[in-house]
Amino acid sequence: MGRHCQLVMGPAGSGKSTFCATMMSHCQATNRKVHLVNLDPAAEHFEYEPTVDIRDLITLEDVMEELDYGPNGGLIYCLEFLLNNLDWLEEELGDYEDDYLIFDCPGQIELYTHFPIMRRICECLQRWNFAVCGVYCLESQFIEDKSKYFSGVLSAMSAMVNLEIPHINVMTKMDLVEGDYGNQPAEEEGEGDNKSNRKKRAGRNARTKTKKELERYFDPDPLLLIDDVNSNTSPRFHALNQAIVQLIEDYSMVSFIPLNIRDEDSINYVLSNIDNAIQYGEDIEPKEPEAMAEYDEE
Repeated sequence: MGRHCQLVMGPAGSGKSTFCATMMSHCQATNRKVHLVNLDPAAEHFEYEPTVDIRDLITLEDVMEELDYGPNGGLIYCLEFLLNNLDWLEEELGDYEDDYLIFDCPGQIELYTHFPIMRRICECLQRWNFAVCGVYCLESQFIEDKSKYFSGVLSAMSAMVNLEIPHINVMTKMDLVEGDYGNQPAEEEGEGDNKSNRKKRAGRNARTKTKKELERYFDPDPLLLIDDVNSNTSPRFHALNQAIVQLIEDYSMVSFIPLNIRDEDSINYVLSNIDNAIQYGEDIEPKEPEAMAEYDEE
């Protein structure tokens, strides 16, 4: 059937490990053979135990202790050490010919946007006959701050350009957003109509996002930056904002798929897009039915 994998990326706190656990659970529920590969030497806890773990080769804690590096420099050193020992990774992945692998990657975005480390890992995976799909996670809370949101869009675009692999961008933590694509705002039990409770309801309604509003973030609308950010920044930055908008429009690469981990349809939709990007399942051979059990006639 071939070898397929997801490379799950994104800034720290964007929900990568939760995304991996959700995909693991969903794939297992559909009888897909799936394994978790941890490429984060600083990771501590996993809902699913990794089948392949970089911490068996090197850990961030050891590097910081022995070389007196900080966390960022130590993480770069660990990934460079992995590049110098790719035979270890190849041997660890060698037993999974027809299984589906999910790579949980570090949250240092420089690895995807500035350094060639992850690109070299992608090239090696492709050389080992893996069909690789990059999954870039950006948390939904970014939409509360438009400047922060556009920095996330630029980092996602930079990763797409740098890695040169099939790529899906996912807006995670949509279960924390009230409104369409997320949870519907619920009235609290026993909530009356006094001034304090009216204020609470007004605050919830202000946070509630309609489908039309959210789609401006799923398919980045440059007017969000021009209209809103320009009104809150010094005029001397307006030309820079315009240049950023022009860059996003010229490349026209970034769009996001919303993921609500409490909604099975949402999970399945994200996974189907990833599968389609790497053509997973297109070469699956029909399985022979199992032989029926034979019973001795009495």
